[in-house]
Amino acid sequence: MILNNLSRPLCLIDIEATGLNIIKDRIIEIYILKILPNRKKIYKYWLINPGISIPKKSTLIHGIKNKDIKNKPLFKVVSQNIFNTIKGSDLLGYNSNKFDIPILAEEMIRSKIPFDISKHKCIDIQIIFHKMVPRTLSAAYKYYCKKELLPHKAKNDVLATYEIFKGQLKKYKTLKNKTINQLDKFTSYNNILDPAGFIIIDNKRNEKFNFGKYKGKKIKNVFKTNPKYYYYIQKSNFPLYTKKVFTILKLKYLNN
Repeated sequence: MILNNLSRPLCLIDIEATGLNIIKDRIIEIYILKILPNRKKIYKYWLINPGISIPKKSTLIHGIKNKDIKNKPLFKVVSQNIFNTIKGSDLLGYNSNKFDIPILAEEMIRSKIPFDISKHKCIDIQIIFHKMVPRTLSAAYKYYCKKELLPHKAKNDVLATYEIFKGQLKKYKTLKNKTINQLDKFTSYNNILDPAGFIIIDNKRNEKFNFGKYKGKKIKNVFKTNPKYYYYIQKSNFPLYTKKVFTILKLKYLNN
């Protein structure tokens, strides 16, 4: 089992936020279980003041109220600590490739922390679950672990995620001996360059748009024929990390 042969730390992560919009919403709770190659476990937890009001509909989901975070630190205050925790680690979560990692990347950029998704292998156990048995997290916990999920909290979700992951590795022989790199590919629907999935890479390593009127087109060619499109992206409502990757690509093309 890969958990017995980790080459570097694996961070199981769960994030609660003011909502599900990775651009507009803010993180209010993070729980991380860091598993070291020697199997030692490190637990990290942050309750964060998002700087904006928590909608009642969000409070109904995670139970965190505005009064709970009133005197808590802003994300930028704890950002370096969070970055240091996950630095040099691979990341694992439930729906993490679509939500937790993208919103974390946004917060890191706002805090001017050099978070680079390409330095992490990202395993999303929801994708494993959906490919094997399409269900929700609570159903996955019941299916793989024969247990009922406790009320929705970041800590409960992380611990359940860890048990589910071990259950998946035990149940599916095809996954048992896979490496972190192989699971990273297995839990990715596309070979993406940004967490939000606006930029993909094809089999020939060409960067392509994954949205809008140029979807499926090579970014290099579009930036050459329509250079203003880069500035349109920078001024539009795209994730900060996505804009950062487009800037890196633009500079890359200028030098080639």
